[in-house]
Order: sequence, then C-alpha cells, then structure tokens
Amino acid sequence: MSIRIPESAPGQEAAFVAGATGFTGREVVRSLVARGIRAIAHVRPDSPRLEEWRERLRNMGAGVDTTVWEESAMAATLSRLGPAFVFALLGTTRARVRGVRRAGGDPARQSYEAVDYGLTALLIRAAKASGAVRRFVYLSATGTQAGSRSAYYGARWKTEELLRSSGLPFTIARPSFIAGPGREDSRLLERAGIVAADGLLSALAPLGGRKLRERYASMTNTELAGALTRLALDPAAENRILEPDALRKAAVP
Repeated sequence: MSIRIPESAPGQEAAFVAGATGFTGREVVRSLVARGIRAIAHVRPDSPRLEEWRERLRNMGAGVDTTVWEESAMAATLSRLGPAFVFALLGTTRARVRGVRRAGGDPARQSYEAVDYGLTALLIRAAKASGAVRRFVYLSATGTQAGSRSAYYGARWKTEELLRSSGLPFTIARPSFIAGPGREDSRLLERAGIVAADGLLSALAPLGGRKLRERYASMTNTELAGALTRLALDPAAENRILEPDALRKAAVP
C-alpha cells in the first residue's frame, strides 16, 4: 500500500525514483529536489528501515511511496502520480544473496535475475502502462553486452533489451566504478579495486592513456546523480546509451 503524496505545484514536474535508498539513488533524490523537481522516492513496504528512510527522504524534501512490487499496483501508482521521469536504480549484490541464504531465506529472490532484471522489467512495463512517463532512466553498467557469461551483466543486457524494445523514451547510463563516502555496505574489496584502478589510470594518462582514464575512472555517487538528472532533462540524451566518458561530461554543471 502506498502513502498519500501531496500533488505537484502547478507546472512542477515529478520524478519517481526506484532504488531511492541506494548509494546513488539517495543522491539522485537530492539532485532532483535541488532542481525544483518533485522527487517521489520509492521504499519497499517491507523494509525493516522504512520509518528511518521515510524521515531521511522527507528531510531531503522528497515524497515517499511504498507501493508493493506488483505490476498492476505499480502501474496504478504511476498513473496516479503521473511522473514525467522514472529512474530505475535497482540492484543486488552477491553479499546480499549470501546474507539471505545464511538467514534461511530464498536466495533466488535476491538474485541478479530477480532484482536487477525482474524488478526493473516490472517497472518498465508499469511505466509503459501508465502512459505518463516521458523518460525512463536506467542505471546499467559499463561492460554490459550481449552474450556475457556473467549473471550480473546478463541481467543488465536483458533489461537494456527490454527497455529499448518497450517504446518508452529512455536513457541508459553505463558508469564504471561508483565511489564516494557514505556507502552503507562496506565492499572493502571493491573500494580497494577502485583506488588501484584509478591510480593505474592516472599513471597511464601522461603516457597516452588519457582516453582510457576518461572512459574507466571512477565517479562519485554525487557526480553520477548529477549526470543522471541532467541527462533526464536533456532532449539530446533521449534513446541513447551513455558510457562513462559521456557521463563524466554530463556531471559537470
């Protein structure tokens, strides 16, 4: 069941953010509010931290929606709220899958197929059914391509294919590493990898590796959020897939 969200002011556009409690999602919410766009942050209704996130997101100036992940319910919510933009910033991790398994739950419910593809696919179909969405912004990842044997990249390629064939105007972002403070899951190995990769790319830049650095160097979650909101509003970014170098350019105010 979703909570009631105040209507937009006359002429004010709205954006629906799925994955609003994530590392990038909460910065997208902040960026939207700063631009005067009514941000509707989605939090799953069974979240053990629902009240904490409700307060945090409202303090940012966002509305909070708790519609269940069911297609007809989500389509009805999007029809009622009428967002011009939908941001799909959903994703799971292997650590989360392992945690569910240790807790005795069903790990398949937190798999890449179930979350990265399944929930985003549901949101794409709901957005299409609502008839209100002008741009669907999907956060994918660099390296996504057809035929990948990786479950992670396979789920993201499958999602990209669905979005491209949906008829919805879209922007697909494929960032490289996403860095910055405030990540709630530790990801020590990933952080170490980001530092090592950025150091190597910086060292290669004077030796002719500048383009390589521009393509693969990390971005902070705040930089990426700024890029995503700017691209959602940019007519030139409609129906485009943007790799890290293009995202980095869009991150500059």
